[in-house]
Amino acid sequence: MPLIGYARVSTGEQTLDPQRMELRAAGCAVIHEEHASGADRTRPALARLLATIRPGETLVVVRLDRLARSLSHLLQVIETLEAKGAHFRSLGDPIDTTTAQGKFSLQVMGAVAELERALIRERTRAGLRAARAQGRVGGNPALKAGDREAIRKLRVARDETYFRKIEATADTWLPLVRRHRPGMAWDDLTRLLGARTGQPWTVERLKRATRRYVRDGLLPATVLDRAPRPTPNDRLLAIIAGMRHADPDLTLAGIARRLEDMRERTPRGSSRWYPSSVRSLLVRAERRGLITA
Repeated sequence: MPLIGYARVSTGEQTLDPQRMELRAAGCAVIHEEHASGADRTRPALARLLATIRPGETLVVVRLDRLARSLSHLLQVIETLEAKGAHFRSLGDPIDTTTAQGKFSLQVMGAVAELERALIRERTRAGLRAARAQGRVGGNPALKAGDREAIRKLRVARDETYFRKIEATADTWLPLVRRHRPGMAWDDLTRLLGARTGQPWTVERLKRATRRYVRDGLLPATVLDRAPRPTPNDRLLAIIAGMRHADPDLTLAGIARRLEDMRERTPRGSSRWYPSSVRSLLVRAERRGLITA
């Protein structure tokens, strides 16, 4: 089972050598390294690791605090790994999701986290009730006063929340953006993504997610370049070629159904697609070099 190491220190003055030695001794051939605060959840190296880790691989750290400073962040990372069919192991803690004991420890941690969230919610409600009884209105006084630091912290928190949200679905949209931008127009790519996932994507939502990943260096800036203006037939060829690249086992009938879901018209203007029409376009796409063996 491939082991992928992750090593982190908070400052440039600290050394990663001890973590490297432990991870290599554990069998990690690849180690992702980072200089960043553990409280920062938008760490580029960790984000790249989570975006590229493959099913069956195991993320390994020397201690839990090298990965996360809070239980909620740790559980979030592990949930991301599980969704991708990957595992997690901490060399210095009893957490190894490939074993029954490690999974049990994780379940206990999850239960503690849920209890902690419930207690926080109850304390918050009690505080609000007490404030209302005393005639005080809730809210952040610093924000109301226009404090720049408070505003900055709020923006950072919102950005972190947004990053976690798009990271949770990155395995559905990120490969398509890498493969088809900027060759395919945003509206065509959005419809292709919607037909493939069944999720209500919009052009602006997909652009925003892409810009966020470009900002962190997780995608090249060229994906934001303007797409060439295709002819109607070139556009269909690009869409069908994209479907074949994304899912080589997809049948002609399956491609036809997806085109109908996308409300694409055939070259003759019909809304009904047949496997024979798809086959003809696939042959043309291969001749144009849009599909390679």
